[in-house]
Amino acid sequence: MSDVDLRKLRYFVAVAEHLHFGRAAEQLFIAQPVLSRQIRALEEELGAQLFARDRRGTALTAAGEQLLIEAKPLLAAAEALQRRVVRAAAGADTFTIGFMPGLIVTGAVRALTERYPGLTVELVRTDWFDQTEVVHDGRVDVSLVRLPIDPHGLTVRPLYTEPRVVVLPADHRLAGKDAVSIADLADEHLLQDPDLVPEWRAVATELRTDRPVAPAFRSVEEKLEHVAGGHGIIFLPLSVMTFYTRPDIAYIPVPDLAPNEVSLAWSANRPVRHAEEFAALAAQ
Repeated sequence: MSDVDLRKLRYFVAVAEHLHFGRAAEQLFIAQPVLSRQIRALEEELGAQLFARDRRGTALTAAGEQLLIEAKPLLAAAEALQRRVVRAAAGADTFTIGFMPGLIVTGAVRALTERYPGLTVELVRTDWFDQTEVVHDGRVDVSLVRLPIDPHGLTVRPLYTEPRVVVLPADHRLAGKDAVSIADLADEHLLQDPDLVPEWRAVATELRTDRPVAPAFRSVEEKLEHVAGGHGIIFLPLSVMTFYTRPDIAYIPVPDLAPNEVSLAWSANRPVRHAEEFAALAAQ
């Protein structure tokens, strides 16, 4: 069997994610016939059919589904390797940290640079969708993450917990309360993945089983705009909400909601200089 071409793997992932050769070709900025030939060449190299195509569309075969699982971390690792080599060639002693909204890393960064005056620390803002992706693809050395995350391929060190609050429109019936319970909020429309708030999901499901699917907002700012517009509620860690304070929304403590867990994550597949030391500093 010949070595797998990473370029062909990237082409495969694009088709697998779109399940449409035309749209994948547009994303990759190549002609569709070229893409089709590259996928056929990959299938020949692997000795397996990756896609089933008929009048109804394109679907992954069992082999294609397995390759998609394997290809994404492989491509991320290749990208991370390239970034590390480029940084090493530049001769710079750098340490790059990813951090979620509301998480303040200033104290730990200052402590680390005091210990290593020649160290350059760079910061990358992340969100729920890429807080671990930036570790896998090498954009950061470590990432301050909010659980839950997929720990596969990662070393994860717990740092601390913080309370979560419910975010409501300023004119909501509960906006003036000192605290509310999950039961008080069970009939509200949640504007985030219910799996992130299992306490609410358990109570809300008992009351209503035909709830609309939560929209896929990609940023805190989008969620807050929809809350302010009266479209629903969200739950956020307290530090995030205080960072985004605005007059048309209110945030209320929810004592029976589990706190958010903050951890530090880095690659489990290679040594990461300063990771353990920074984790100890960030936990203080």
